[in-house]
Amino acid sequence: MSDGAGPIEPFLAHLAHERRLADLSITGYRADLERISTWLTDAGGDADAITRLDQPQIRRYIAWRHRSGVGGRTLQRELSSLRSLYRWLLREGRVPNNPAVGIRAPKTPRKLPATLDADQLCGLLDRPVDDLLAIRDTAMIELFYSSGLRLAELVSVNLGDIDMADAALRVTGKGDKTRVVPVGTQAREAVAYWLRVRANLAAGDEPALFVSSRGNRIHPRTVRTRVAQWAQEQGADRHVHPHLLRHSFASHLLESSGDLRAVQELLGHADISTTQIYTHLDFQHLAQVYDQAHPRAKRKS
Repeated sequence: MSDGAGPIEPFLAHLAHERRLADLSITGYRADLERISTWLTDAGGDADAITRLDQPQIRRYIAWRHRSGVGGRTLQRELSSLRSLYRWLLREGRVPNNPAVGIRAPKTPRKLPATLDADQLCGLLDRPVDDLLAIRDTAMIELFYSSGLRLAELVSVNLGDIDMADAALRVTGKGDKTRVVPVGTQAREAVAYWLRVRANLAAGDEPALFVSSRGNRIHPRTVRTRVAQWAQEQGADRHVHPHLLRHSFASHLLESSGDLRAVQELLGHADISTTQIYTHLDFQHLAQVYDQAHPRAKRKS
């Protein structure tokens, strides 16, 4: 059944010509499968050894990669590549089963998102605004923190999306899904100030709420740069970026309310498991308070 060259190149040709995958995807498949093939060759296998894998071998390979410091997501991708190869091999009648089915990669612990505390955020925003760009930047930062927006969401906000009377903002999130989020008092005041002067900067037919110095919709890169520059000028002790403001919004709400479902809705998360990362932050906060305040938590001196 083997032509001596192994199955990887024919499989990649199948991906290119039948499934019409992008070159970058095929490069990824090649790297994953050649890595496994090299591991087998180093153990004495031939070019066709990858077609004779069993589950214990695959688990040994995954364990070896994991010991080398490779993360769970990368290993899950390698397993996916191997499953795809074996689905093709099954179709070609070259193997009796798919040994990669049912094998999971070790989970990589999710890193807790960094946040700013309320005092840090007040320090960030406690700055006199005396020019058009500073007025705009204040409104952007206030809206990021007030409504927990993603960068792309803030950039895409149009004038008609914000209802100042109802203190609400219509947001278009991932997958073009829309949600309505509240806008806090200070954010409304900052946006109202910006709206009074926006015409001095914006092109006449520009629908975007936030515009660049050229008068058109502001670019995400410009927002990142301005937020970081603003924080640096305010003496922040860390790099501040839009997602840090979103993380701070989520963790502060959860600490105060404990309502995970509500925070999920406000953030626009499709799956509550994404929002649950903030429960770890909340527990850390509670544990710190407990250690400082509970009489039985302190060690006797």
